[in-house]
Amino acid sequence: MNALLLSAVLQLLLAILLLLLFFEERRIRAAINRRLGKPGRVDKHKLLSEFAQSRMGQKGIQLDSELRTLLNQLGWRKRTQQSLFISVQLGLPVLLALAGVLYGSLFSINHSSLLTVLTLAGIGYLIPKRWLVGKVARRKRQLAEETEMMLPLLRILFEVGMTTEQALRVLAQESTGILPELSAEIRQMLQRVDAGLSLQEELARTAGLLDVDEVTDCFTVLEQLSRQGSGAMASLHAMKELLTERRVTALQEKVSRMSAKMSVVMVAFLFPALMIVLAGPGFMAIVRAFGEMG
Repeated sequence: MNALLLSAVLQLLLAILLLLLFFEERRIRAAINRRLGKPGRVDKHKLLSEFAQSRMGQKGIQLDSELRTLLNQLGWRKRTQQSLFISVQLGLPVLLALAGVLYGSLFSINHSSLLTVLTLAGIGYLIPKRWLVGKVARRKRQLAEETEMMLPLLRILFEVGMTTEQALRVLAQESTGILPELSAEIRQMLQRVDAGLSLQEELARTAGLLDVDEVTDCFTVLEQLSRQGSGAMASLHAMKELLTERRVTALQEKVSRMSAKMSVVMVAFLFPALMIVLAGPGFMAIVRAFGEMG
């Protein structure tokens, strides 16, 4: 408990210190802009970008090495998106701690008030991370499902004579309703390709960022196809069959687990009702017989 208490205190003090550093850096930048004659209007996008470039934003990312990976897997790769999450993760503990202090002062709660405040601060720091982990897991499952749907579309586009880049551009523009997450990743990848980067390197980079087995296998085949120019149709067909087999196996496992759960439900709810219906008349007859004997 002492270690948990010390950790909560350090996290709260660190959040307050980083917040003070950010406001100090913001004040210095505002003073410089006033001397340069620049307008002092507040733009939320500019404010979030400055927050990402500030020491507080950089420290918030560096405090948790897994955080940047999760944000990349969620698709939040812009500085404004990352700084928004960091501000929520660092601001929520402070808000919950202040709410705990206000609640204790209003209702005159003195015992364990410090422990309650620190517990609220620790919970506030962990809630955004748990939410992010859940969102990433759901997005990975959706990307795996969309990859299985994308393979037949790729085969059709390749059969009409399109190259790898042309097929990806068609998918990015026309398959937003069918493949929302995957088409968004392809659009970001093609934007970097238009900026002068190599398609093969971007395919490998995107697969590494997403860390989804199905996407990695598909992008590896596309990378080979873009390098060689042909010979990947059989690989796409084999991959489609492999993903279908994985889906069928996963569904079979889910059905088997569901049948076991339903057995527990049947024993817990149906068996008592069945015993009442079957054994109830006999039990009532025995009770009446004992009553007549008495």
